[in-house]
Amino acid sequence: MKFCASLFFFFLCYAAFLAQDNNRIVAIGDSLVGKLINGESIRELHGNVVMTQGAVSITCDKAIQYLAKNEAELIGNVVVTQDSIVIKTIRGYYFGNSNIAFSKNGIDLSDGHVQLYSKTGYYYFDEKRSYFYDQVNLKEGVSNLSALRLNYFDDEDKVIAGGNVIVSDTSSTMLADSLIYFRNTKNTFAFNNIRLYNYKDRIAIFGERLEDVGQNKYSKIWGNPFFARIDTASDGQLDTLMVSSMLMEAFDDSVQKMVATDSVKILKTGFASSNHQTFFFSANNEIRTFKKEGDELPPVIWNDETQLSGDSVYVFIKDNRLTRINLNSNAVIISEHKDKPFRFDQISGKAVKIFFENGEINLTDVTGNVLSIYYLYDEDEPNGLVKSSSQSAKIYFENGEVKDVRLYGKPATEFHPENLLEGKEKEFTIPSFKIFTNKPTKEQLLSRNNKVLYYLTKDSAYYAEKFNLKGRKP
Repeated sequence: MKFCASLFFFFLCYAAFLAQDNNRIVAIGDSLVGKLINGESIRELHGNVVMTQGAVSITCDKAIQYLAKNEAELIGNVVVTQDSIVIKTIRGYYFGNSNIAFSKNGIDLSDGHVQLYSKTGYYYFDEKRSYFYDQVNLKEGVSNLSALRLNYFDDEDKVIAGGNVIVSDTSSTMLADSLIYFRNTKNTFAFNNIRLYNYKDRIAIFGERLEDVGQNKYSKIWGNPFFARIDTASDGQLDTLMVSSMLMEAFDDSVQKMVATDSVKILKTGFASSNHQTFFFSANNEIRTFKKEGDELPPVIWNDETQLSGDSVYVFIKDNRLTRINLNSNAVIISEHKDKPFRFDQISGKAVKIFFENGEINLTDVTGNVLSIYYLYDEDEPNGLVKSSSQSAKIYFENGEVKDVRLYGKPATEFHPENLLEGKEKEFTIPSFKIFTNKPTKEQLLSRNNKVLYYLTKDSAYYAEKFNLKGRKP
């Protein structure tokens, strides 16, 4: 029994020895020199050095192997491989007990999918994870990612990057403080100080949080999101469309739309809007706004001095000019006469279509319970007003002024002479008359988004070059 116990103990110790030995770095080279420095056994290998440990293989010009520590310093044309992982550097270090490779002399990693480079980095073979820092760059196809630091999980195809993150491809660039990216699903999550620049469409988007679901072609940005698109008017001047809201979503589907939700503000030369939700359809240059159930205020649009509102408003644009506006349900148009206190042309109906030609209104078509008030002028001198009602109406314009009004379906009109109007203008309003005071301005939009103004200034050289602005200010 004692013999058997001793034999069992021997085999146990031998198995433990073999397990320990299997974890040792095995090294060969053209020549080998053994040394004993401060009581530590060291081997120097020169020429065609090959080192192995399990699935890890290393080649280099020279290696200094520390036997007790089970570590090695690697010098010259260093190549470390494990399965599809290939790591290259001119000088590095390998820790055998923890299966970690390290270099601070420039490190290049590839796994068949991405190319990863930095000045300094670690690779953890047991975890199949790399941690790189200092001038990190990751390349995948036509996309490039740079950051101050980055973790790449090879088995998960997952990237976690932080510090001045920049992601770019042939048509756009995104900047953020940090980012998480899944290569297989193309899902991206970005955090803080986000700026997106799309060169082709001359679009800039800002926010604090971004989620992009690549396979579903869906993305959203929130945290004071701000959208700016630079257009060129017919006279060659730059005209910027600005949108702010609480949430923005993009759907890269067959209709390619962006949706802005909650406290939406829109601003463009001669055009402004405040509403709860707006849909932008890029394919046909259409903007749709809606009044949602529970909203106190309807969507409102201002075209120069004219205020338009309805339960839903559709705006159609061609070549950066208005071509038509549809007001659907509870439609109201109020137009102020300049330099004439509280004199407003007013019209309401179930639905209104406004047609534009060369950027100027030329026809308004109103249907359903039409009520209107129009002030008359004789050579710019006030000359009373006309109050009317009908089932439908067509109003024709010339040079921005009313040229002809045609009423259909039980029309009724009242003329009120000028001598009965002066000082009593407020008594002449339609039942749905209301002046909205929430018209957005450029100063308001930018003051609510201080970071937008900061980054437009900070990135101005890059912004101007990529958007081909040629020194012009948007």
